[in-house]
Amino acid sequence: MQPIKQLSTLLSSMSPALSSETYVFCTIKEEFTEQLFRFKPKGLFVEEEGVTLIITQQTAITHQLAFSGTFRQITLTVHSSLEAVGLTAAVSKALADNNISANVVAAYYHDHIFVPEQDADRALNTLIELQKHHARLN
Repeated sequence: MQPIKQLSTLLSSMSPALSSETYVFCTIKEEFTEQLFRFKPKGLFVEEEGVTLIITQQTAITHQLAFSGTFRQITLTVHSSLEAVGLTAAVSKALADNNISANVVAAYYHDHIFVPEQDADRALNTLIELQKHHARLN
């Protein structure tokens, strides 16, 4: 399947799916990167100050890693192109209009939005409504 670039197609077919797992963002110092995969990160990013990990809350607790806030992952199951323009903006705006924080991670196949755990159902419903709206327009 070819990745989709056209915004209207992406929005009308994004099919958001909410993960049942609870995730946290935490950081480790660069000297611990050799042991990185024992944390089974969902995502990671190397920053000047350290390595940011997206891991399950349980993994953070098990390894005594500090975190603040818990998040749920919503995956937009459409195969979005990394060169697509506007998907992140449209999704972020819909969530912001509903006072929901969004941490977006674009991966090769899909976009993933991490939202505060307490807002997860509301965020999912917001994105489903956004998809329905754009499906009616197409």
